[in-house]
Amino acid sequence: MHELLSSTPEKERTLLVAAQVKNSRPLLSMSDSLLELAMLADTAGLEVTGQVVQNMQQIDPNTYVGSGKVEEIREQVLNMSAQSIIFDDELSPRHQRQLEREFGENIKVLDRSALILDIFAQHARTREGALQVELAQYEYRLPRLTRQWTHLARQAGGGAARGGSGGVGLRGPGETQLEVDKREIGRKISKLKEELEHVREHRSHYRRQRSRAGIPVIALVGYTNAGKSTLLRTITNSDVYVANQLFATLDPLTRKVDLPSGRHVLMTDTVGFIQKLPTNLVAAFRATLEEIVEADLLIHIVDTSHPNVRQHIEAVEDTLAELDVPPVPRILVWNKIDQWDNPQLPQRYGAENYVAEVPISAQNNIGIDQLLEAIEAILSQHIRKVKLRLPYNRGDLVSQLFELATVESQEHTEDGVIITAQLPPSLQERFAEYQIQ
Repeated sequence: MHELLSSTPEKERTLLVAAQVKNSRPLLSMSDSLLELAMLADTAGLEVTGQVVQNMQQIDPNTYVGSGKVEEIREQVLNMSAQSIIFDDELSPRHQRQLEREFGENIKVLDRSALILDIFAQHARTREGALQVELAQYEYRLPRLTRQWTHLARQAGGGAARGGSGGVGLRGPGETQLEVDKREIGRKISKLKEELEHVREHRSHYRRQRSRAGIPVIALVGYTNAGKSTLLRTITNSDVYVANQLFATLDPLTRKVDLPSGRHVLMTDTVGFIQKLPTNLVAAFRATLEEIVEADLLIHIVDTSHPNVRQHIEAVEDTLAELDVPPVPRILVWNKIDQWDNPQLPQRYGAENYVAEVPISAQNNIGIDQLLEAIEAILSQHIRKVKLRLPYNRGDLVSQLFELATVESQEHTEDGVIITAQLPPSLQERFAEYQIQ
């Protein structure tokens, strides 16, 4: 897989560019977003040499930031011997192509999405993670193909890639190469989607097995680097990989957790979220993120000490809404409380979305017992024993019950099947109309 960024030992020098349109309301201020972009660049192994900012009335249709600002960026690139430029927003294919023309073949033009995709590619440690990242990369690149990207067919060779007059007509070699690359990428995308569909089916089968065992599933969600992996390692006393960097872990990791009563639950660490998360990355990680959608309880972990903690909470909540997560109970966990010197927790709006808030320090094992007690109380409260009458023409619902809930008994009557089951929160709304006293 062709990499966007240099992998040589010497760090690639890069210049950051951010623009803010008048009357726009971004989640983070331009300075805070640039600081986060610099952390992303550092995680990708780049050396940030400087930054350029632009306040404008509207986005320039050709160069995104306007011709005058392009000249300023070009001067900075020359003065700082930078090899790449990273924009703090996703560039349209048109902007990408025009900026590549403006800065020439020797300067790479990247945006935030491309940078995040490269970090994901570096950190994917399993076959599933690699497939998901590769799919997202190809889908990102397909509408952005230019002559700078024509590497696929050259590697493969073939008559079409070499040009020539046979059947080409008036098209030149460059155009022919782009067409070959587009077909090659389209073929790879189709193959990757097929492979990921098999992964999705395997995960669904695994989740059905877990549901039949009656073990509740808890998903850890949060902004990247909020401490999800540290919490999972502390609770389970296991060798979960932990690093103080953005997107340290991508692949979901599930561990068994014993609650104070001795009851077992499964806790799954999922990929961290971030503002402006590329849409195609969310789509590519659908199989992984279904662990969140199917969970019985969500634990939203936030870095209490971060100055933008409220914005981080909002970014995670927005992503959960995009995933269409069902209305299951959520616990807000204020992590890194040992680094917070204020006696009051940060105020936030929308607290009604959470059934509990627990301050902890996952690193120093503070508040973990209180968190486990809150988990047990909420699970006991929200798993409901119900009696349902399902019509015989809804065999699909009967199958769902046996796959996703704990069925205690069933009885066949003239009006349908009467089933007594313990429903996790994720199923209660779905079966509400069939409930009987």
